[in-house]
Amino acid sequence: MADEKTAPAAKAAPSAAPRKRAWKSLTFAKVHIQCSFNNTVVTLTDDRGDVLAWATAGGSGFRGTKKGTPFAAGVTAGKVAKRAMEMGVKQVAVFIKGPGPGRETAVRSLGSAGLLVVSLKDVTPLPHNGCRPPKARRV
Repeated sequence: MADEKTAPAAKAAPSAAPRKRAWKSLTFAKVHIQCSFNNTVVTLTDDRGDVLAWATAGGSGFRGTKKGTPFAAGVTAGKVAKRAMEMGVKQVAVFIKGPGPGRETAVRSLGSAGLLVVSLKDVTPLPHNGCRPPKARRV
């Protein structure tokens, strides 16, 4: 009896999954590159900020300290650029965040993959005055 009641609920779950949208008419997108010393994350979004594709240096096959290299950042950005070209994207605005070593390489690989980089902006957060320093040590 319990199996009969759970069977219809199990069949309803797959149909409730959202369908993938087709982005073929998209010609302009934003690329957010976050470069840390340990990894690089490249995210492709549309004008509203909805994520279309993303890749990381770790997901591109690099492990350990190799994830933080400029070569890993270039491969990762190239992976996202390839997916962007499949969606029909021709122009991108690039936003870079972080102090990592792969900043320039990631942008260059986007351009060499065939995307036209329209604008380049550094959005690294900078503290206005920083945190309050610790109180003086008394010995």
